[in-house]
Amino acid sequence: MDNEKQTLVDELKELLNSNVAEVKDQVEELKNKFYRLYHEEQAALKQAAEEAAAAAGEVLDNWQPAMDEVENQFRELLNVYKQKRAEVTKQMEAEMQQNLLRKENIIAQMKDLAESETADVMDKMKKVRELQAEWKTIGPVPAPKAQEIWKQYNQYQEQFYDLVKINIELRDLDFKKNLEMKTLLCEAAEKLADNANIVEASRALQQLHDEWAEIGPVARELREDLWQRFKEASTIINKKHQAYFDALHEREKENLEKKQALLEQLRALDYSTLKSNKQWDEVSAKVQAVQDEWRTIGFAPKKQNQAIYDEYRKLTGEFFKARSAYFKNIRDTFNENLKRKRELVAKAEAFKDAVDWEAATNAVIALQREWRTIGPVAHKYSDEVWKSFTAACDDFFNRKREQVGNAKAEARKNRMEQTVANGNRDKLIRMYEQLKQEIKTAENNILFFTGKSKSGNKIVEDMQKKIDGLKAQLSELEDKINALDGAN
Repeated sequence: MDNEKQTLVDELKELLNSNVAEVKDQVEELKNKFYRLYHEEQAALKQAAEEAAAAAGEVLDNWQPAMDEVENQFRELLNVYKQKRAEVTKQMEAEMQQNLLRKENIIAQMKDLAESETADVMDKMKKVRELQAEWKTIGPVPAPKAQEIWKQYNQYQEQFYDLVKINIELRDLDFKKNLEMKTLLCEAAEKLADNANIVEASRALQQLHDEWAEIGPVARELREDLWQRFKEASTIINKKHQAYFDALHEREKENLEKKQALLEQLRALDYSTLKSNKQWDEVSAKVQAVQDEWRTIGFAPKKQNQAIYDEYRKLTGEFFKARSAYFKNIRDTFNENLKRKRELVAKAEAFKDAVDWEAATNAVIALQREWRTIGPVAHKYSDEVWKSFTAACDDFFNRKREQVGNAKAEARKNRMEQTVANGNRDKLIRMYEQLKQEIKTAENNILFFTGKSKSGNKIVEDMQKKIDGLKAQLSELEDKINALDGAN
């Protein structure tokens, strides 16, 4: 957008080099284009900042637009234009007042000549020509006086030609010259119908009307027809100009309806019950679609455009504020989960030198169970904390397996054989139940490590071997119990 805005800045600079009294429409058009681009750009920047903050689990507060050097240039140029226009306007108003005085003086003289009874026709004609020539050199007068002053001037000018007995040929010569000039104006007005830019054509027509008012009368029998021709050409342009703005207003009404429909979509969004990232993403996609379509729609009618835009910004702002709050809550939950998991890592690491294997095993298993009850953490910490925890658990179970695994199995075997030798069956039953419980505990523990890490897979293999061995012992013990029962 910066290139487009810079182009508008350059165009405004060029206009300031011309007569500022004649470029008001062009400046206003540039201003509307520039600030439409500027506000769209700022809205996009704010939205991007909000979305970036939301993605990071943060809330964007007190967002302020960054300094826009191009906008500063454009605003400074507008100030220069306003100053120049104010100076020109002030000067023009002073000049128009002076012009009014000069024209009133000419009218007073024209009145004296038109009502004078002197027979010195040539002197009077000479004076009238001088006054006419001076009149044409005088610029515009204040608008409220323009029509009245021209009517008075034309009245006494025509009265002079009609009432004073002067040389008819001189009068006809003036009529002929005025006829030629007004005919050219008619042709120019008729040619404006071919101009595709109706706004430009309308401004040009106004200039032709100003010129028409400055030209003297034509022969009485031609006046009405000539004026009718000029009027008909003007009517064509005026109708096109009106049709242009009617179409513009119709498009603005259509734009209003489209924007109202989009607002209805935003109002219908119920995001108060959203509980997951997926749900928020789905609603965010709907809001984004509304925003994308909104940008393709032009202005609504002026009296409603700002209000409907304000509501649009309010609805989208409320959504993104709620979205930010949701992700902030997620972030807080993740942080709390991370804190709890790091505490479990520290507890697991504390068993690196444990020698009370039974108590330590129960404690580590309890830590593993608690771990599974804790929710997720931020993705960037997930692997780190999991690896730390499994490493601590792996270290403990590896040491336990190495130091007490074989001894415990041998002791159980010896105890079982001694019990069988003594024929005591109740002790075998108790050993049988204890062995079943040990197998169950081992099978529960193996679920924790399945698929978590490579080191975890190695522990799973070892634990499975242990379970298989315990089951073999269980089967052997069951056979011995059955043998005792058969002997009895």
